[in-house]
Amino acid sequence: MCLRVDFYQLSQSSVEEALPALAARMMDAKARALVVSADVEQLARISEALWAAKDQFLAHAPAGGPHDARQPILLADSLAAPNGARFVALADGLWREGAEDFERVFLLFDDATLDHARATWRSLDGREGLERNYWRQLSRTKWEKAA
Repeated sequence: MCLRVDFYQLSQSSVEEALPALAARMMDAKARALVVSADVEQLARISEALWAAKDQFLAHAPAGGPHDARQPILLADSLAAPNGARFVALADGLWREGAEDFERVFLLFDDATLDHARATWRSLDGREGLERNYWRQLSRTKWEKAA
């Protein structure tokens, strides 16, 4: 299995604005997802944004509930994925040890976490069985893969 790590640089929107479109793509791929942030307030804003998504119903819940295993999208402060998530979105822009255990990682970063994202990019360079991609934001919901 190849690990795919997608770096999404947020230059046109906040993570809360960008994540619903990415989460919809995850659901289209029939993959359960975990959204991780150490910032509880950010997770609350992400939850509001997922409920407000217009194009697709993005059912989700905060981790720690009685039905975690049934949630297609789980919002958490750690990489524990009782919902069996194969995809993880690191919404606070910080790489965590253990992210390699997922099939696909979405690292969303902005100016505040740019240096951390660059260091993560370099640390993943040359790893066997790992594919890195960098996505440049063209508009609030449109991305372009950089060469």
